[in-house]
Amino acid sequence: MPYLTSIAASGTSTSVRTALGVPGYAHPLVSPDQWAALARPGTPLDWVVLNVAAGGPGTRPDPHCLEAGGRLREQGVRVLGRLDLAHGDRPAADLLADAHRHLDWYRVDGFLLDRCPTGRTALPEVRRAITALRAISDTAHIVLGHGTHPHPGYAENADQLVTFSGSWADYRWSQVAEWTADHPPDRFCHFVHGVPRGHLEEALRIARWQGASTIYFTDHTDRGGRVDPWETMPGYWDEIVSRVGTGVSE
Repeated sequence: MPYLTSIAASGTSTSVRTALGVPGYAHPLVSPDQWAALARPGTPLDWVVLNVAAGGPGTRPDPHCLEAGGRLREQGVRVLGRLDLAHGDRPAADLLADAHRHLDWYRVDGFLLDRCPTGRTALPEVRRAITALRAISDTAHIVLGHGTHPHPGYAENADQLVTFSGSWADYRWSQVAEWTADHPPDRFCHFVHGVPRGHLEEALRIARWQGASTIYFTDHTDRGGRVDPWETMPGYWDEIVSRVGTGVSE
């Protein structure tokens, strides 16, 4: 099958300890039960993105988001602020201003840099942005939201890369870039929407074979780009928490 690629062929172990990375639910006032479920002890979370307002921190502090993030941190879960790189078109000053707001208002533990460029030519600018973010928060966990495999140089600058973000139809026939075999699975994240309940184990198997240990699967779809599939909890949340929470799988 197409996803059984170089990582397995090279003899690298396919044992991966998987955890959930949540791209960001609707506002805590809109989805209080979902945010409460995230904060349950023992939920296998790597991190949760605090998506306050349209890909940024908003224009003023939101006490509801601060409270929701605080409950997660009490459980040892990293809370990330979303920063929009706009495929490399975002001015550095605007990016840093948003980062400061995330830190000052919500005490985030790092950042998801959404719509991150993938090409080699944009790499120096992204590297400078990451350096600036680490200058204001030296412990920040940096995730680059490419959504596909970027130039391998990006892996030298961030803690994690999102190397797949898309539909189940595309994911089940996807192939991993060979250069990812040079890095451990905890460097890569996969976000997949439209995953049927009956295919959860297959989806987890693909992530393990491709060497991605941070995942988020949902049965919601984007409906032609009209709906954000990530903003609500999947209908099989308890099942995926149970499957991921079992630990290392082959």
